[in-house]
Amino acid sequence: MLIVESIRKIRQAYHRDKKPIRQIAREFHVSKNTVKKIIRSDVTEQVYQRSEQPRPKLSQYEGRLKDLLAEDTAKPIRHRRSAQLLFEQLQREGFTGGYDSVRRFIQLQRKESAGGSVAFIPLSFDPGEAFQFDWSYEQIELGGVNVKIKVAQFRLCNSRMPFCIAYTRETLEMVLDAHIKAFNFFGGTCRRGIYDNLKTVVTKVLMGKERVFNRRFQLLASHYLFEPVACTPAAGWEKGQVENQVGLVRKRFFATRRKFADLDELNEWLCDQCLSYAASHKHPDTPLLTISDAFKEERRHLLTAMVPFDGYCENDAKVSSTALVAFDRNSYSVHVSAVGNPVTVRAYADHLTFVQDGRTVGIHRRRFGRGEVLFDPWHYLEVLKKKPGALRNGAPFKEWNLPEPVELVRIALARHHDGDRQFVGILSVVPLYGIEAVTKACADVLAANTVSRDVVLNLLSRTHEEPPPESAPAAHLPVITMLPLADCTRYDLLLLGGTHATA
Repeated sequence: MLIVESIRKIRQAYHRDKKPIRQIAREFHVSKNTVKKIIRSDVTEQVYQRSEQPRPKLSQYEGRLKDLLAEDTAKPIRHRRSAQLLFEQLQREGFTGGYDSVRRFIQLQRKESAGGSVAFIPLSFDPGEAFQFDWSYEQIELGGVNVKIKVAQFRLCNSRMPFCIAYTRETLEMVLDAHIKAFNFFGGTCRRGIYDNLKTVVTKVLMGKERVFNRRFQLLASHYLFEPVACTPAAGWEKGQVENQVGLVRKRFFATRRKFADLDELNEWLCDQCLSYAASHKHPDTPLLTISDAFKEERRHLLTAMVPFDGYCENDAKVSSTALVAFDRNSYSVHVSAVGNPVTVRAYADHLTFVQDGRTVGIHRRRFGRGEVLFDPWHYLEVLKKKPGALRNGAPFKEWNLPEPVELVRIALARHHDGDRQFVGILSVVPLYGIEAVTKACADVLAANTVSRDVVLNLLSRTHEEPPPESAPAAHLPVITMLPLADCTRYDLLLLGGTHATA
């Protein structure tokens, strides 16, 4: 089969240069019949089309392969076997051919069963109408350790403005926190949110588009006034913009293995990358505008909330006798007054709050490891007043980072036989005067070389007003009403020299 350039030269030699067919065949090293065919058919290109694909080794396995594909058709898409698995199945049954022939045959069969290429309808969204949400997974180096992070991705459908924020998990409190951060970044929210069927958000999938959403997620949607809409299962094209964004972020932001000290540094970098991308790329529908320009226009149509949503998830937990609460495979200390009664754990994306009877009994930064125990030494101060000897070996006080003057006072008092009791007496006034005032008083006694509990307390009482004592509840005494007696004869008795008590 001749190439286009050879056909052109043969046609030019015959029609333009008037050379005979015999001479043309001799010069171009082709047969006279080939020259005649090109001249008479007046073609400028020869195209070869194979009428039938020979499969000498696969032909006897085609029926078996069609049966396997028919079995997979009745299964969900995620449960269907790949071409590689089907190829290995045929190999176990004696097939000796190559993988490529199997792959091409499977591709042809699936295309025929699907009825050709699938057509889609382009979508158009008004400003502030909808946003799309999805998770993606990326490999990075975080704090010197290779980890897989979960990136929550948002995209405004009209302006195409992206927003990404990373977490170590994708639990409900992470979803709530991601929405709060995204709406704060956008300056508002849209009227609809488009999701896939997240297990943390969708409690039950009903017929059609009907879904039962998680109660806390419904509170979030009610607070920000948007309507959550879940896609059809296995129909990612219904939120195609954010699906494309996932691939874009992976190729553009995480093309190389990134290194970060912690999640805060990573999320700050992701925010900068989103802003930089929006400022440097044209809007697909209006090329005269960048994505940032279109976002400025859409921002005026977003719904705003007066206060941010309190994005926590509640769980009930028990308090051990050592004032520890087990949550998510770690233990956290709470105030000793909470021992013996259950507490409510409010789990946020980055910290935990422990509440009992409406009062907060502990706040800790959240840890995502296993078997860690986090102490707040101030939680055990009331017990320490009764057992000052625990200051030496108590686990909560092993790594107590006190201000330097306070720590120096502790070392100085350790030489006294009652040094622990004196130091606990100093710590006991921290809730009254504050750690800064106590630190200054400790620095003063160190400068004067008069280290003693009584001296520290004396300095604090002279330089600070005593906090008002807690008012005792008023006693409810019965009120007895005595009506006055109007008896004028008693005055006559007085005039006669008698008393009021005698008649």
